[in-house]
Amino acid sequence: MSDDPSAPAAGRLRPPSLGLLLAEARSLFELNASVLLSPVLMQAPKGDGHPVLVLPGLLASDLSTLLLRRYLKHLGYQANAWELGRNTGGVYRMRAQLRERLTGIHGATGSKVSLIGWSLGGIYARDLALHMPDMVRSVITMGSPFAGDITATNARKIYEVLSGEQLRDVKLEDLQALSGDLPVPTTSIFSRTDGIVNWRTCLLRPSPTAENIEVHLASHVGLGVNPAVLWAVADRLAQPEGQFRQFDRSGPFAIAYAPPVIAD
Repeated sequence: MSDDPSAPAAGRLRPPSLGLLLAEARSLFELNASVLLSPVLMQAPKGDGHPVLVLPGLLASDLSTLLLRRYLKHLGYQANAWELGRNTGGVYRMRAQLRERLTGIHGATGSKVSLIGWSLGGIYARDLALHMPDMVRSVITMGSPFAGDITATNARKIYEVLSGEQLRDVKLEDLQALSGDLPVPTTSIFSRTDGIVNWRTCLLRPSPTAENIEVHLASHVGLGVNPAVLWAVADRLAQPEGQFRQFDRSGPFAIAYAPPVIAD
């Protein structure tokens, strides 16, 4: 299949190669880079104090999003963990608990909540925004496979065993809704070198309130600790409520961002 994102799809997508999967070990270097570059990261736009809910990926817990949440707290946000233990999957099974968590944060703060979802957590975030838009300010996903052939992932079998949900049984209307336009500003951050999900499944249709941000050489496991990703997340969250501008790829991590990608 061509790497040209404007080329038509030819059959089903494949999960990332074994080489990319093994290369996920580089996430440790991404973490170290963020620690070393923390003085630069703290120069990101400051927050306005609004609440943010961070949702982890499959098999991950709140520990995986600790660095991201601490970073956002330093920038002035009310960064909330999901507090639902280890994420063993289940978009349908987890709906009620996630809606309760979002409702609790919204009720306690009186403000709309920005949602940040890593991998499977991003699918949860998009689902929440579709069904509870009055409580959601914006959605940022990181390596989340919500578009096209969502079976093109190396985590499929693990998800199905742990969640009890078969990807082939996902309702068509839910697939179409999750991959379509959301009623709130939306950003999808992804990498072509993702070793877990096929990067094409992370592409949303750009619009005046939606965008894709590609980060060169980022790993799937490292997306939540990658310095260029952290900077992009901070920049997106800093936008005033009800306003949206496309991401400016200049700044200290400009070399890490690819030109805008257009979904099929």
